[in-house]
Amino acid sequence: MTVPHGPVDALLAELHASRRGLTADEARRRLGEVGPNEPARPPRTTGLVQILLLLANPLVIILLIASLASAVLGERVNASIIVLMVALSIVLNFVQTYRSHRVAERLRDAVAPTANALRDGSWIEIRRRDLVPGDIIRLAAGDRVPADARLLEARDLHVQQAALTGESMPAEKDAGAVDVSPRQSADARNVIFLGTSVVSGTATALVVATGPATAFGDIAARLSTRPPETEFERGARQFALLIMRTVFFLVLFVLLAGALLHHAFLESLLFAVALAVGLTPEFLPMISAVTLSRGAAHMARQKVIVKHLEAIENFGSMDVLCSDKTGTLTSGDMMLDRHLDPFGQVSERPFTLAYVNSSHQTGIKSPLDAAILQRGGPLPDAYRKIDEIPFDFERRRLSVVVDNGGERLLITKGAPEGVIACCTTYEVDDRRAPLDQTMRARCEATYRELSAQGSRVLAVAYAIVPPQAVYSARDERELVLAGFVTFFDP
Repeated sequence: MTVPHGPVDALLAELHASRRGLTADEARRRLGEVGPNEPARPPRTTGLVQILLLLANPLVIILLIASLASAVLGERVNASIIVLMVALSIVLNFVQTYRSHRVAERLRDAVAPTANALRDGSWIEIRRRDLVPGDIIRLAAGDRVPADARLLEARDLHVQQAALTGESMPAEKDAGAVDVSPRQSADARNVIFLGTSVVSGTATALVVATGPATAFGDIAARLSTRPPETEFERGARQFALLIMRTVFFLVLFVLLAGALLHHAFLESLLFAVALAVGLTPEFLPMISAVTLSRGAAHMARQKVIVKHLEAIENFGSMDVLCSDKTGTLTSGDMMLDRHLDPFGQVSERPFTLAYVNSSHQTGIKSPLDAAILQRGGPLPDAYRKIDEIPFDFERRRLSVVVDNGGERLLITKGAPEGVIACCTTYEVDDRRAPLDQTMRARCEATYRELSAQGSRVLAVAYAIVPPQAVYSARDERELVLAGFVTFFDP
């Protein structure tokens, strides 16, 4: 991909876009022109092509040859049986594969990745595949970049680009001028790419390329290959080749023996063909298809979709299956559980501060924020937002600065390790005390005990800060630890 050079306004004019985003009608028209935002669109194969691929199996070829030989020898019943078995096995395999693909496509649509885009003047969440050049998108820490885009605004933005460059360290991004050549596009500091992820900060950006036109799409197109062969396919192929070699050498042996014994050539040939037909396992494809189909049906009852019947063998070979528990073993719906002071006693103060923080933070709300806001809290009007220090995965916390009756509060919530490290005092029942080593160990023990109970834990802290134009992570110091907020996933 060529890095978009020049001023942002010129790029907006080139794409016939604006900072107010696209209208829904214009986005729909562009989507029809450029196609869906899929970096490597899955190839569409017709039913005829799929049947021909099934017929290309070496064992099927042997059986069809054996059927033809039986017909030539006048054994039409045997020939018909072999053809029927081959046809049934192919039909079963085709139907199961077709149904599995349909279910997988519906599932893929249901869990399709999304993007936060500006459409008709409002920020809405749309499917990633519906993005088009000219869209304005918004990103926050933890988001996947949904397309190649030019940054319009960025704050403390660091992007993980290992998928493109192999570099493990996040790259810093800003909205400054491009100072690299197109050959080094991944190093452009004001361009973000599909397939990368936001480690920290927030940003708004202009989509300049989607789908195969992206840098990631170019890599995906060059790397797209046939799926690896399954163990069952490899075993079936090797068995078919063994049968072919065995039949070939036996037929050759029979013909040579007949020639040495001065038998009639036609008689020897017919005997060799009959021997080949007898050695061919005509029921094997049918038995394999039925067995694998039963396995796929059993997996479907356990809510597991098997797209390729031959993959059943690989399922049976697994020793350990690693799975994320959220939404699998649990409902995936976080609920607020308790709000505790640093001693582990119930207190409203940590929840109040957490609610103000979640109410005023920008970007896509996490499930924990949604659980806090669902519970309800003090009126947001009582706390006027001044600034925000975005979340990132190095600090593992997020802060907002609010004005509360002329007093500026910096309210921080995040991972207990990241928050407690910034605290010098703690608060219990409106009384503050120094957070010395003994008390710090006690707070950490409280956090570990809550985590051991299966709870997700956020620490909440605050500080009174002086008025200033902009606040940064350097202001997250000498905080007062207010306590913890816990969540559980039923």
